[in-house]
Amino acid sequence: MRTDQISKIRAGGVEMAVTESGPAAGVPVVVLHGFTGSAQAMAPLAEPLAARLAARIICPDLVGHGRSEAPGDLDLYRVESMAGQIAGLADALNVETFHLVGYSMGGRVALRLGCTASPRLRSLTLIGASAGIAEPEQRRQRAQIDAARAERIFADFEAFVDEWMADPLFAGQAALGETHLRAARAQRLASDPQGLARSLLAGGTGAMEPLHERLGDCDTPTRLLVGAQDTKFCAIADQLAAGLPRAGVIRIDGAGHAAHVEQPAAAAAVADFIAGVEAGRTGEGGNR
Repeated sequence: MRTDQISKIRAGGVEMAVTESGPAAGVPVVVLHGFTGSAQAMAPLAEPLAARLAARIICPDLVGHGRSEAPGDLDLYRVESMAGQIAGLADALNVETFHLVGYSMGGRVALRLGCTASPRLRSLTLIGASAGIAEPEQRRQRAQIDAARAERIFADFEAFVDEWMADPLFAGQAALGETHLRAARAQRLASDPQGLARSLLAGGTGAMEPLHERLGDCDTPTRLLVGAQDTKFCAIADQLAAGLPRAGVIRIDGAGHAAHVEQPAAAAAVADFIAGVEAGRTGEGGNR
């Protein structure tokens, strides 16, 4: 078993910090964090997956986040660009096919790959994710909100992080205690604020090309995992499941938006899903 190792890999025009854990010969699982997150923030999911599956867990810091590069070119922050960067990362690591898990913003990136590069994915798990905003006026309004948030980051980064963490979407994490909240705050503040602002402007839900009309192209076994207390994303998960060819919904009791952080049952559900897909591939003679 290999301990965590961190490397810098250039893919899709961006130098990304990548954390890997688990055996190098294990089944590859790529895990993508949400906005203001990093590989560190996904440890409550990545560590159990590595242990339960003996998998090779690959956690990049997405562009503008964590220890990855925060370039000035807004085009590099678009959801389609981030998806291309993840595909390029897999190429650089000599990973032909892989399981893909994405949370929130990372889930939108993961879904983009599912809709455009389905043959590369062994499975797709989306945690608290959406396909974007289909209605143009709602999308325009969200873009305005994201632009105002970006200005707030530029004006007072620490205040923005405190406001972001106080959003009702993340209320469930308060039960995890002050130690967790202090660590989560420090993790967010470790990112480059200009990178986070650019991520909102170009990769936010208001800026992304909606994927609703492309869901039928995602011919990948998919699970939509959502906290039962996250009513907005429960409804979104049901809508996505209706449009995706091979999808099911998993609700995690006692959890909100960040279900993988709030309840250990989330990691167990993801591990069981991936293990089941791998068992099916092995039975078909396609485990590699």
